[in-house]
Formats: sequence, C-alpha cells, structure tokens
Amino acid sequence: MSSLLLITAAPSSIHAWHALGLAQALQQKQQDFCVFFYQDGVQVANSLQWVPDDQRDLTEAWQELAIRLPVCVSAALARGITDQENAQRHQIKAHNLASGFELVGLGELADAVQSSDRLIQF
Repeated sequence: MSSLLLITAAPSSIHAWHALGLAQALQQKQQDFCVFFYQDGVQVANSLQWVPDDQRDLTEAWQELAIRLPVCVSAALARGITDQENAQRHQIKAHNLASGFELVGLGELADAVQSSDRLIQF
C-alpha cells in the first residue's frame, strides 16, 4: 500500500513533526510512500530559517531521509521561497530553497494523489 503524506502545516506546528515521524516510520518499515509540501508546509524548505541550538532542525531531518522532497512552487514563491531558476525568472535577487527540496507544480500533487492508495494530510 502506498501513502502520500501531504504536509500543509508550518514547521512550527506539532503536525509538521508528526508528518516527519510517520515518514521515518514508513521508511524504516520499507513501505512505499511519497511526500508533498503545500500551503504553510513549504516553509520547511526555506534555507534561511534559523533554529536555536536547543531545538531539532525539521529541514535537516527531512533532508536526512534522502527521499524526493517536492514543494509547491506557487505556495513557496508566495512565502518568499525560491530556487535559482525561479529567482531569475521573477527578478528576485536571491534564492533560498534548501538543498534536497525541489519546486514543482500542482500537477505533481495530482499525479501523487492518483497513484497513492491513501492520502494523509498534516
């Protein structure tokens, strides 16, 4: 059974951490799953977020999974997150997409929904 984890919760939300925990468990059990970051969930892909030394870094934790990390490009741009290509296209002076994350269109979400057996939103 394949699962799609749709992460819409901001990184400061406990729900965002629950999404990571489920992804880690699914990976450990070698179950098929994919993720998609949408709405406020895209903020996890901001490489300019500062995390205090006494807190876990959610961005880094997702990167450590070494899986594909697609992020909705429109939601990211609306929240000030961009890669180099979109920064150039939209005349933005800098890019700040964290490594390992990838800006994609909503078509990818539609494909993931269609090919997954279940969708779990956080």
